[in-house]
Amino acid sequence: MPQMLRVMIAAALAIALGQIPTAATAQSPVQPTVKQIELTETHIQRFIAAQKDLAVVLDKIQGATADQLPPELQAELETAAKKHGFKDFNEYDQIAANITMVMAGIDPKTKAFTDPITAIKNEIAEVTADKTIPDEDKKQMLEELNEALKAVQPIQFPGNIELVRKYYDKIDAALT
Repeated sequence: MPQMLRVMIAAALAIALGQIPTAATAQSPVQPTVKQIELTETHIQRFIAAQKDLAVVLDKIQGATADQLPPELQAELETAAKKHGFKDFNEYDQIAANITMVMAGIDPKTKAFTDPITAIKNEIAEVTADKTIPDEDKKQMLEELNEALKAVQPIQFPGNIELVRKYYDKIDAALT
């Protein structure tokens, strides 16, 4: 069952960067499609370097959305992003979403990548076949997985997979 939780989180992250309050994530309850870009080593290195500064600001936010975000916190996000070479926080957010999409499909132990669509389909098959899950729980899990399957995107730039895999441990350490 821990694999199922990882896949569900992966699906959510594959759609967008999660709960970071940006204009993109605040527009609707359904997460928007991530505009995929081809990542560079510079993108990854800047992302890693920015985590400590951005984490301080994000800790202050506590669930606010972009339309509720006080201007001073938005300014802090912009300043932190610019400090690490991003044009603005939106550029950071786009790069973070692309990195996160790939991270979600990488097994932390083997570093093997599984396409998010395949991972969710495999998880649906596992949950469906698991006779130990109570019917009500199984129904909810399958609904969530099917919703995630509708929303998840395939990775458009295969080079992003190798690049993120190369920096996986550093990215993971920066995010924890």
